[in-house]
Amino acid sequence: MTRPGGKWQNWARSESVRPRRVEFPRTADAVQRAVAAAARQKLPVKAVGAGHSFTGIAVAPGVLLDLADLSGLVAIDVARSQVTLHAGTRLHQIPELLAPYGLAMENLGDIDRQSISGAISTGTHGTGARFGGIAAQIVGATLVTASGDLLVVSDTENAELLPAVALGLGALGILVDVTVQCVPAFVLHAVEQPEDLDVVLDELDTRMAEADHFEFYWFPHTDRAMTKTNTRLPEGAPRHPLPAVGKWVDDTLVGSGLHQVACSVARAIPATIPPINRLSVKLWGDREFTDVSSRVFATSRSVRFREMEYALPVENVRPAFDALRALLDDRGWRISFPVEVRFAAADDRWMSTAHGRASGYIAVHRYWREDPTEYFEAVEQIMLGFGGRPHWGKMHTLDAAILKDRYPHFVDFVALRDRLDPERVFANPYLQRVLGE
Repeated sequence: MTRPGGKWQNWARSESVRPRRVEFPRTADAVQRAVAAAARQKLPVKAVGAGHSFTGIAVAPGVLLDLADLSGLVAIDVARSQVTLHAGTRLHQIPELLAPYGLAMENLGDIDRQSISGAISTGTHGTGARFGGIAAQIVGATLVTASGDLLVVSDTENAELLPAVALGLGALGILVDVTVQCVPAFVLHAVEQPEDLDVVLDELDTRMAEADHFEFYWFPHTDRAMTKTNTRLPEGAPRHPLPAVGKWVDDTLVGSGLHQVACSVARAIPATIPPINRLSVKLWGDREFTDVSSRVFATSRSVRFREMEYALPVENVRPAFDALRALLDDRGWRISFPVEVRFAAADDRWMSTAHGRASGYIAVHRYWREDPTEYFEAVEQIMLGFGGRPHWGKMHTLDAAILKDRYPHFVDFVALRDRLDPERVFANPYLQRVLGE
């Protein structure tokens, strides 16, 4: 988000910059003019959405294009269940746009504040062993290239570029619209409950394979897992949503308010973290309900944090998780935020963390006022040892020299970047690190 005085900072407060210029384009033509002007002035230009990435992927030291006004429905093809959206449309706005047509997005993550273009450009995903990330749902896009021209990618135009453009890291151009392959609207039956951690780990392969959507959270210093299992049902299935008061107690009072207090106390007195975590397990997540898919997928996250997440070959999730537990025991750290484990199907997006392999994700977090460096870097070494690929929008230390060996199409992606942006109009320090100069 852009602050008075021209300072931009991300949600996690891990990145900030004072751009030379900030613009708020409302149309594709306005984006073209902005890119052309920046190129003439030899200024780098970057688009930003909600600023929910923890890395510097959207940092714009030159011209910052805030796409908040480039939002809404462009076109819909009901027969093909495809919808074209302006790039700045926020994920939480999409369900209302799709509802009149009886459609929904196939899968979503647990946060819906991001823009659709930001979500796909960073590889945002949800959970579900049979479902890909959001970029895997993209079947077309229009972007402004470094020359100021429009590049249309669809099943009839430049179709061979879709695996690169659908998850382009902001390196190939400025997205102005994207086309999403939707599915008929559906509801989810959600079961959220605390369980014995070792039982969950022993049954992990079965749970992940049999459930439509399965994930779990583990609060360090406890022996319990908070599991979430969502089952897909037809749109006409009976709904039993959470009562408004109960939802407020769970998500706002406990999930946000008390968790904020707990994090503040834990930061001041680290010795309180184990008992706080044990109490959190007792207070959180023992509920069952059925509601519209978008209302079940997404949860409110008002406590600010920083995050690192690695994608692993699915068969490596259990040993990597065990190594993480052993690390915490060995180092004696006190960690107040839970560890999150999710799953995704393999896809064909060149820079997707799930490219070519069924994947599991292990995410670690720290309260934003705590330094995550030592914890994250130690966990990162474990994840790298198990074939991990870092989420592009979450904190990591890798550079192009390491990343190129973890993506079969890394060289192809860089070559396309060289062709579309030879003068690095869309470059910034983060992209220079992960893709090379």
